[in-house]
Amino acid sequence: MSGKAIGILVALGALLCLALPTNSRAADNPALNADILKIALDWEHIKFQETDKDLQEKQMAALAERAAALVQQYQTRPEAMIWHGIIISEQASMASENGSPFKALGFAKRAREILEPLAMTSPTLLDAGAPASLGVLYYRVPGFPVGFGDKTKARQLLQEAVKYAPDGLDANYFYGDFLYEQKEYPAAQQIFKHALALPPHPERPIWDKSRRLVIQEDLAKMPSN
Repeated sequence: MSGKAIGILVALGALLCLALPTNSRAADNPALNADILKIALDWEHIKFQETDKDLQEKQMAALAERAAALVQQYQTRPEAMIWHGIIISEQASMASENGSPFKALGFAKRAREILEPLAMTSPTLLDAGAPASLGVLYYRVPGFPVGFGDKTKARQLLQEAVKYAPDGLDANYFYGDFLYEQKEYPAAQQIFKHALALPPHPERPIWDKSRRLVIQEDLAKMPSN
C-alpha cells in the first residue's frame, strides 16, 4: 500500500466522532441512551486524552468489544450498531498510524459492512450518523485497486446526511470537509459557517470543541475569494 493510501486511512480518525444529539435520542429507551453516551464519552477520552499510541489502540479495541455487546443487548435498535461501525472505523485509523495498513483496510471494510445497511434503513438516527460516517469512509479510503473509495458515492451519502440532519454538527462538518478536499471552497465555507453557528453540545464538550477548532482551521486555510 502506498504512503498516500496509508495517510488517507490515518485521516479517518480525525473525522469519525459522532455525538449523541438530543433530537436523535431513543426517547422510549433511556437505558440505551445512557449506554451509548457512555460509549461516546469513553471514545472521546481514548481519542483525545490517551497519548500512548499502543495503549490507545488496545483501549479502542476493548471499546469495540463493548459496542458489539451493546449491539447484542439491543438487537432491535440500530443506534448501537452505528456506534459500533464508528469505533471500528477509528480502529482503521489507529492501525494505520501504528504501521499496519492492511489491517487498517480490513477494519475499514468491516465498518462499511456495518454502516452500509444502516445508511439505507436508519438514515436519520444519531443526526444521520450512518450515512455521514459511511460517506467519510468512501472519500477517505483509497479507491480501486487498493480499496473501495468512491468520491461519487461519498458526495451522495454526505448530501443525504445534511438533508436528514441539517443542524447536525458532524453531518455539516463531514460534508464541508469533503467539499474542501474537492476544492469547492465557496460551498465548503457556507457549510462550515452554518456548523459553527450551531449551539454547543452540552453532553459532549470535548468532541464539540475539537470539531469546531478543526472547522475554524480549515476555514482559515481557504482562499477568501
